[in-house]
Amino acid sequence: MIQKIDHLGIAVRSLDEAVQYYEQALGLKCSGKEEVPLQKVKIAFFQIGDVRLELLEPSSADSPVAQFLEKHGEGVHHVAFSTDNIEEQLSKAKNAGCRLIHEVPIKGSGGMQVAFLHPKSTHGVLTEFCSMENEQKKHD
Repeated sequence: MIQKIDHLGIAVRSLDEAVQYYEQALGLKCSGKEEVPLQKVKIAFFQIGDVRLELLEPSSADSPVAQFLEKHGEGVHHVAFSTDNIEEQLSKAKNAGCRLIHEVPIKGSGGMQVAFLHPKSTHGVLTEFCSMENEQKKHD
């Protein structure tokens, strides 16, 4: 079951320039940076209440974020929903006619399991499901 909006992903050409904007113009504090080689992306995080902003810079010209930037320019890339059972959520979405980008979850940032739904089947919104990995759930 979906629990909350976990984060909003925002595609940017330059992480350094975007972080500077969010810190200086908005007064937010970057809470960390991470690179996710599997998704070919560098990420900067901003926590705002219960929702996180993830600024996404492609680390490779063939990354999905690089393709997004080429087609759409900078801006909102995806909405991520936290779920307590990512496999069940994927099954539910598939049964409802959604096109899955990931049939099974993959490793995302912060040790999360993630899976995406194709925007052509979700009214134009790239949708991400995210969940703590099973091992981490056992220790929490």
